[in-house]
Amino acid sequence: MSDHPQPPLLKRQDSASASDPEALSSALVQSFGIGVRQLRRARGWSQERLAENSNLNRSYIGEIERGTAIASLVTVEKLAHALTLTPSALVTRGESITQQNLVRGLELMAIAC
Repeated sequence: MSDHPQPPLLKRQDSASASDPEALSSALVQSFGIGVRQLRRARGWSQERLAENSNLNRSYIGEIERGTAIASLVTVEKLAHALTLTPSALVTRGESITQQNLVRGLELMAIAC
């Protein structure tokens, strides 16, 4: 047994708040997937074509796009190369979507108050 505690598993959530790191991590995973889907569709590609171009499994592409799989750094590199982006540009796209969703959530909370 290791003396290091295991990180908690990420739970899927519809929204995240800056005060909840686990929800924010989940939102980042989902936003990354949304960004991959947007980029794939902008190129007119199917999941199968992206899978072929990135040397990944088509079902794994679907899981990433739905936010049910967490892409490793190697996977991010493969996807970025297939989409002719840098890995940082691909990740930044997901972060931008997360920030937009957080702002939208805060605006809705302000309206509700």
